[in-house]
Amino acid sequence: MEYNINKGIGASVEFKGLKAQYLFIFAGGLLSVFVVFVIMYMIGIDQWICIGFGLIAASVLVWMTFNLNQKYGEYGLMKLMAVKQHPRYLINRKTPHRLFKRKRKEIVYA
Repeated sequence: MEYNINKGIGASVEFKGLKAQYLFIFAGGLLSVFVVFVIMYMIGIDQWICIGFGLIAASVLVWMTFNLNQKYGEYGLMKLMAVKQHPRYLINRKTPHRLFKRKRKEIVYA
């Protein structure tokens, strides 16, 4: 099997419809599901419970990742994170007189 990763000049990475950061979320999520699966199996939890957890968690991860990709697009999550960084309002405690007052340059004598 051969999978094409379409990357043109100046374009973001795209794989099977997933673009940009969603591809990394998808890969990291699958890796974390696998690690949790292995830890559960090594602890001694029943094999079928581990397999069921792995299948359900991976399915939810795939669905959520493709859903986010379709809903927000290539830069949508970054825009949402940027909006959360902005202050809701600016506080200015200077009086209007001080806002428009010119600052004097201080002369330093050596």
